[in-house]
Amino acid sequence: MKKHLLMLALASTCFVATQASAMTKDEYKVAKEKIEADYKVAKTQCDTMKDNAKDVCMKEAKGKEDVAKAELEQQYQPSDSHARKVAEEKVKAAYEVAKEKCDDQKGEAKTACEKQAKADEAQGKAEINAMKKKM
Repeated sequence: MKKHLLMLALASTCFVATQASAMTKDEYKVAKEKIEADYKVAKTQCDTMKDNAKDVCMKEAKGKEDVAKAELEQQYQPSDSHARKVAEEKVKAAYEVAKEKCDDQKGEAKTACEKQAKADEAQGKAEINAMKKKM
């Protein structure tokens, strides 16, 4: 819960901070290319891993890329919908990684892990919906 509130607070801060100085088209293009390059590097690092560790690494890399792209859009064209998209991508990435980490467990521990991941996702989505109503 605290983690989700922190994420929403950070998203709100980014939203307010970026409204003051939107980026140029060239800055946007360079930043987007950097995000894609960072993703490729992270993916390459994941290739050295095996089994579920590799799967977790790939989910983390993809999640970071998706969040970074959403944050970039928010910086380039600040809006309420882009701010929500950032929050949604963070919740989605956290859920995907948590769910993948659960695969390392077995039996009741795995079930409990998956339930916790689902509960955290539901909490994040509820906070995003509350954010929508306030905007």
